[in-house]
Amino acid sequence: MSESSEQAAFTWGPATGVGSMPGGDAREAAKTVAGSFEDFPFLAELPARGPGADMIGRTIGLLVEMYAHVEPSGWRVSDRPGRDTRRARSWLGEDLDALEEFTQGYEGPLKVQAVGPWTLATALERRGGEAALGDPGACRDLVGSLAEGLRDHLAELHKRVPGARLVLQLDEPSLTSVLRGQVRTASGYRTYRAVDRQVVESALREVVAVHDGPVVVHSCAPDVPFGLLRRVGVAGVSFDFGLLTERDEEPIGEAVESGTKLFAGVVSSTDAPLSDPGGSVMGVRTLWRRLGLNPGTLAESVVITPTCGLAGASPAYARAALAHCARAARSLADNPE
Repeated sequence: MSESSEQAAFTWGPATGVGSMPGGDAREAAKTVAGSFEDFPFLAELPARGPGADMIGRTIGLLVEMYAHVEPSGWRVSDRPGRDTRRARSWLGEDLDALEEFTQGYEGPLKVQAVGPWTLATALERRGGEAALGDPGACRDLVGSLAEGLRDHLAELHKRVPGARLVLQLDEPSLTSVLRGQVRTASGYRTYRAVDRQVVESALREVVAVHDGPVVVHSCAPDVPFGLLRRVGVAGVSFDFGLLTERDEEPIGEAVESGTKLFAGVVSSTDAPLSDPGGSVMGVRTLWRRLGLNPGTLAESVVITPTCGLAGASPAYARAALAHCARAARSLADNPE
């Protein structure tokens, strides 16, 4: 079966979350997620616990034969695993235990998140304090280490939730800045050179290839490179729907027609009034009409999510936002036009 037909055959849930949740209680977060998305839960991240529970720290804890510790400026490469790496791994273990508890017997798509290679390269400092992004050799090492670490992580998840069909989400909010040479150096006075598109694509392909199931790339930044991600072979792109501009429309139409799933972030990720579910997806319906796409394909082409992670929301709002995503997805399926 070809990659595109495999992706077409994959049954996705209608709605899910992006990744982070408020608070520090792993069991409470897993219970909320599993209760909100019975057909597309995700492994929650709880950055409020501190460094190591954030998305960068968690992913650094997954790396193989690469280690880092926390400096005032962020995560910096170390020679050996220290307290910060151990703490990141311990918290991930807690989160996996909680997920396993609340997904007993679950069969269906289950999403797990990790930071992609280019955003990681902008966030991880070399020993001198500059980002790994500025050193092509460091970037290559990071890609290899991340690929190996993700392989191990996915194997662990397969053991814990054997009935699940894993979806790997790579968080790449810095991807556009990397491509455009807009990432600032440690001094803040200059920027790193733009990375060649072929180098960017090659690294992403290497990381995407570690998973034999669908891979989604998430960015809540403007100007998501839909065309590049499609060439890399991702099954879906997750984005903040409110940041789309007219110039995104053609690449989105091409992505949909090639079978790429759109994870449309339409529900605010911080406390805000929630409209009626149908109103939340009105923009998605309007976009479909403008692109001349068949409304009947909406529900199978789109997964509804918050605009970004919910770490900055109150616990009550986070629960309401997840429930709202599920209702909005139902509205889209019931009334595509």
